[in-house]
Amino acid sequence: MSIIEKTKELLKKYEIDALIVSSTHNRRYVSGFTGSSGVVIVTDEGQYLVSDFRYNVQGREEAPDFEFVLQKGSLTSFVIEFLKEKGVKKLAFEAAYTNYNEYNTLNEHFELVPINNEFETFRMVKSNEEIEKIKVACKIVDEAYERILKFVKVGMTELEVKAELEYIMAQLGSEGPSFDTIVASGHRGALPHATPSEKVIEDGDLVTLDFGATYKGYVSDITRTFGVGNVSDELKKVYNIVLESQLKSLEIIKAGFTGSEADKVARDIIDQNGYGENFGHSLGHGIGLEVHEGPGLAKTVDTMLEENMIITIEPGIYVEGLGGVRIEDDALVTKDGLQKLTHSSKELFIIK
Repeated sequence: MSIIEKTKELLKKYEIDALIVSSTHNRRYVSGFTGSSGVVIVTDEGQYLVSDFRYNVQGREEAPDFEFVLQKGSLTSFVIEFLKEKGVKKLAFEAAYTNYNEYNTLNEHFELVPINNEFETFRMVKSNEEIEKIKVACKIVDEAYERILKFVKVGMTELEVKAELEYIMAQLGSEGPSFDTIVASGHRGALPHATPSEKVIEDGDLVTLDFGATYKGYVSDITRTFGVGNVSDELKKVYNIVLESQLKSLEIIKAGFTGSEADKVARDIIDQNGYGENFGHSLGHGIGLEVHEGPGLAKTVDTMLEENMIITIEPGIYVEGLGGVRIEDDALVTKDGLQKLTHSSKELFIIK
């Protein structure tokens, strides 16, 4: 079933006349439109992309299955009049992406029905076309990691490494980083989402890079940790525990696991090695048009993994004052297991 057909099924499910899609990623998912302004409207009779003059050509090219409607005046006011002309009385809207003023304005004219997570649920299972785009984004980060290892030297700042890494990804075809690149060295490795700083990379540091590329709107998300100079035995021990946890997760998890069952595979190994309190985040998450999508792989998540979901596997250990390690791959869920989409080396690489 196509996404348009799935969307029209929602009209029946919610017993509505029309559905309006306003969030950037869901609008793109439904229609293909990549512009920064506009909405998608779906009725039984047709599907429409409403946007302004800037996207008159682009909208028609990117969303050929939609009738392009040129917006005049403010978007909300125009959409209200357009819906009235179509005889819409009962309207579904994305509750999570509609602000208070928009809601109040729409509510003056229509019976509103909120929908939550319908498109996010659709997006969890990827089409073959989506999978191929994500594979390209994964190939970019693999190559970028191999190149950045030849660049990093003692005395560089985290910010210098970030700039070079993003430049390399752009050279390889990335449309832009899929999220704010993380570079965390030495004691700052204990910060799971460390913002790159002017800290200088020193002899003995572990350096964690968490970064992603974007290709035709779809993203990758990878983390690698490497050493510089004389890395302590304690840090090497932590690294090997995280690697064991990550490899076991990639080996065991498959379609049919719940998010909590998947998380437990990795967490048990880290717990057994005495670092359970130092693994404070979930094992992973879905990726696609956004870097954090469903399904979640966490203690409290009962969502079941299905074939053609794409997830991250990223256990970590973070020790305040010492440093941290995280290792992350992107993987395609199959009935027989996980098919890795990122392939760069994970053995502890030490730059001398």
